[in-house]
Amino acid sequence: MSIMDACRLTATQAAAQIREGKLTCEELVRSCLERIQSRDAVVRAWLHVDPELALRQARELDKSPPRGVLHGLPIGVKDVIDTVDLPTTQNSAIYPDLRVGRDAACVAIARGRGALILGKTDTVEFASSGRKALSRNPHNPEHTPGGSSSGSGAAVADFMVPLAFGTQTGGSLVRPAAFNGIYGIKPTWNRVSREGVRMSAISLDTVGWYGRSVSDLELMAEALGIAAESSAELSVQKLRVGVCRSPVWSEIEPAGAAALEQSARRLEEAGAQVEELALPSLFDGLPEAQTVIAAREGGISFLPEYVNAHALLSADLRAKVENADKISNDALLRAYALADACRPIFDRLFGDSLDVILTPAAPGEAPRGLHTTGSAVFNRMWTLLHVPCVAIPAGRGAGGLPVGVQLVGPRMTDARLLAIARVLAPVIDPGAA
Repeated sequence: MSIMDACRLTATQAAAQIREGKLTCEELVRSCLERIQSRDAVVRAWLHVDPELALRQARELDKSPPRGVLHGLPIGVKDVIDTVDLPTTQNSAIYPDLRVGRDAACVAIARGRGALILGKTDTVEFASSGRKALSRNPHNPEHTPGGSSSGSGAAVADFMVPLAFGTQTGGSLVRPAAFNGIYGIKPTWNRVSREGVRMSAISLDTVGWYGRSVSDLELMAEALGIAAESSAELSVQKLRVGVCRSPVWSEIEPAGAAALEQSARRLEEAGAQVEELALPSLFDGLPEAQTVIAAREGGISFLPEYVNAHALLSADLRAKVENADKISNDALLRAYALADACRPIFDRLFGDSLDVILTPAAPGEAPRGLHTTGSAVFNRMWTLLHVPCVAIPAGRGAGGLPVGVQLVGPRMTDARLLAIARVLAPVIDPGAA
């Protein structure tokens, strides 16, 4: 592989080559910048990239001893996450040049572990609704890359950067992973600090990240304090997998159904104990409860912009502040109560008879057009439950676009879920790095 092909390395591969002296950070950054220059006019993943700054920082990293597991790796940052040296516009007309002057906690930790912030990736306005990102699906630019972490997912999929931060309120991280054919993790809620991240719905918003392998996800997890768990005692044959079609199965598309069936079949053929899992009927109301909570909490989050920059705030977000759907306080309290009741019940499902849940990551392939980011219907429930989710590519649909599934575990088992994903991913995604 030539130096200019270095952008195609996974984060794990690139980190190893930098550690072994076979690749420099500057060489990797130059390769990523060349890829951005050649492809971003089509993909439009980035809002802010400063090539000169990135190269200066790369040279400094090449001069310094290794700082951590991310040493020398360029990463993308969703533009609702603060960075000290680049604007945080949140894809809002209100904040075209906002510079906060400090890094969000997740960015600060990544820098401290040796990462280089290559740039800010496009997002749906405030990672909520309103203005869509300009980003396109790198597999077919006529289709959405998903959202709201649109640019982060597209940038990793198109080899512009090996790792990128995103966020999820409903399906904003897992769905783009599925649509772009990459790996992603939405950790347990609040497992990663959200300081310096623009909040849309404070009881739902979660910082996550993308890579091109499970090992890539584990690199960032380790950097953020989620220590890797050994998979030495894990094997496909010992794992008990519950196939969960979830209460919204009626929304599945043929490609999504085929991906789930194929993944379950491959796991069963490889020796896993695969069984259908039907959740208690109490869980049927969770998808709607998530939409209620997201709407009402969004109304609180966007009140400052509503008051001070009303005309520049999108109509969708003004409607949240005005509670246009007339969601009552009683409805909001019922949604909170349902989530509180279901979370411990869900955690207790795991144990002697269940290790992990396999479920769709999206209805199917990415829809055509940039007017939509696709449906979050297969993500909302898991986000509300606050549980960790790992997205895994699971082939392609009839339209030739990627389709994904996700593995789900109980709260605060992020390291174990990643270890399970490390074992199961090569079966679900035979091309896994």
